[in-house]
Amino acid sequence: MKTEAVRLYGKNDLRLEEFELPKIREDEILAQIISDSICMSSYKATLQGSDHKRIPKDIANNPIIIGHEFCGVILEVGQKWRNQFCPGMKFSIQPALNLKENPYAAPGYTFKYIGGDATHIIIPNEVMEQGCLLEYRGDGYFYGSLSEPMSCIVGAFRANYHTESSIYAHKMGIKKGGNMAILAGVGSMGLGAIDYAIHGELKPSLLVVTDIDEIRLARATSLYTVEEAKKNGINLVYLDTSNVENPVEAMLELTGGKGYDDVFVFAPVKPVVEQGDKILGKDGCLNFFAGPTNPAFAAELNFYNVHYNSTHIVGTSGGNTEDMIESLKMMAEGKINPASMITHIGGLDSVVDTTMNLPKILGGKKLIYTNISMKLTAISDLRKKGKDDPVMVKLADIVESNNGLWNLEAEKYLLEHAKAI
Repeated sequence: MKTEAVRLYGKNDLRLEEFELPKIREDEILAQIISDSICMSSYKATLQGSDHKRIPKDIANNPIIIGHEFCGVILEVGQKWRNQFCPGMKFSIQPALNLKENPYAAPGYTFKYIGGDATHIIIPNEVMEQGCLLEYRGDGYFYGSLSEPMSCIVGAFRANYHTESSIYAHKMGIKKGGNMAILAGVGSMGLGAIDYAIHGELKPSLLVVTDIDEIRLARATSLYTVEEAKKNGINLVYLDTSNVENPVEAMLELTGGKGYDDVFVFAPVKPVVEQGDKILGKDGCLNFFAGPTNPAFAAELNFYNVHYNSTHIVGTSGGNTEDMIESLKMMAEGKINPASMITHIGGLDSVVDTTMNLPKILGGKKLIYTNISMKLTAISDLRKKGKDDPVMVKLADIVESNNGLWNLEAEKYLLEHAKAI
């Protein structure tokens, strides 16, 4: 079977190509990708090429397919896996395989025939052996794509920890009923974190979300309201730190001077990291969630507080299979709606340009439908694009009737009416 896919050949060398997939072996699965959301990690991999830890050294001769936040449908199953998987089954994949022989191996980084930015793929035996091929029982494929980034958020909340004096064991997870701050928190991943903080099993009693972008703060406020948080026992405060003379004092005042039990930093910005350190309370845990592109990125921490107040820091990068299952379950039950992450829609032919310029494209997640041809388009610009395309007008109508969010009806309409790749 032929596939069209975006492959990485070297630093800043991405190519959309058509090529033949080999016949699947008895321990492999043939699948069609429907959607993939583009992650900043793919941009970093493109930037670094084979210098990236997950990417093989020989990509110039054996290019890999990029994309790791994907959802699709199984077409053909090798004999070994026919008792567990069947044609027609929807799926998502946890890309962190954690293989003994190569702990960095992952779909979207390491393999020739599996990655999210393709029409068709071959799922290798390693994915099934590690339990990383997950059935997706939802309706919208875009939710399946968002289960991977949501699993990163679930993993981050679980990775935070707290301690008790003289007890040498960490209590994992955010502090129930504690004070939480999400700094630089209204980007796509920050929105997911707000959603999970409000609707997850462990909830803070105070949730402060900061940013310096007035427009993005307004959008977050409309999507995750103070009233909705209050129904879940949370005092939610949005704070524009660009309008505050002393943001640290303002945030500490909201806690009565106690400080924060859990602080999540969603931007690799030195002043923001240091701000997070300064608002930690006793036994406070700072989670540096944002991955910097600069290997020499550094910030100052108060080690007096490390010693006397038991403050500590963790960093998380991705979730595990359990985190992804939790994400899929919560989406299926309607407890979280990560559609708020999506700000742009495009086809497979928009992937190369989008990935290589990702930091320059404002907004949240860029969702790709891999079997269609479509320029990357901001959801907010659909009506403007409709001057020349009635499909865009209809999509704008659907989205606007859903509080500006991408949704199942919009997905179905696009897949039915868009130009095939």
